[in-house]
Amino acid sequence: MGRFSALRKRMVEEQLIPRGITDPAVLSAFLEVPRERFVPEELQKYAYEDGPLSIGFGQTISQPYMVAAMTQLLDLKPEDRTLEIGTGSGYQTAILARLCRKVYTVERIPGLLERTKETLNRLGYKNIYFRLADGTLGWEEESPYDKIIVTAAAPEVPSALIDQLKRGGVMVIPVGNRYGQDLLVVEKDEKNGIKMESRMRCVFVPLIGEQGWKE
Repeated sequence: MGRFSALRKRMVEEQLIPRGITDPAVLSAFLEVPRERFVPEELQKYAYEDGPLSIGFGQTISQPYMVAAMTQLLDLKPEDRTLEIGTGSGYQTAILARLCRKVYTVERIPGLLERTKETLNRLGYKNIYFRLADGTLGWEEESPYDKIIVTAAAPEVPSALIDQLKRGGVMVIPVGNRYGQDLLVVEKDEKNGIKMESRMRCVFVPLIGEQGWKE
């Protein structure tokens, strides 16, 4: 077993399972996706530590547990079409791509998106579609989505994203101020009613855009 595979296994056994990540498909994705490929080369040795890391452009790759918790809360099905707001490092994107049919991912920082697209293409992903745009407005042309995941903190749930969520769909999004947020699970019922439930406290970089924070 290579050094990184051993670290991946340890991350799953010590950081994810003891904290309640139990979905076998989610755990399997975390054992397979090489997190070290999504961080700058000089930080690769820290890729499996229990915390976020800087990826440049004022952005971070989230702590492995937070990526796993958000993924498990989405309750992804193999046939799902998922919208991801905030491509970032692409690590969360890769995890999603292993668990559902199609991932539509939106990023607002051109240099970051180009680099991440290259990484994901090199790793052979064929079911990820990229867009450079204001993530708070979603990706309307491809909607509605079974699942939506937002990997940056919003002051409130963007109405554009609620509109693009399918009836019976689920969105996971951190909502709060710039210093701390509640991780919300937002469910849309068959009559377009919305139910929101906070699952944990968290801290994410701000979601910048028309329906998010201003620069």
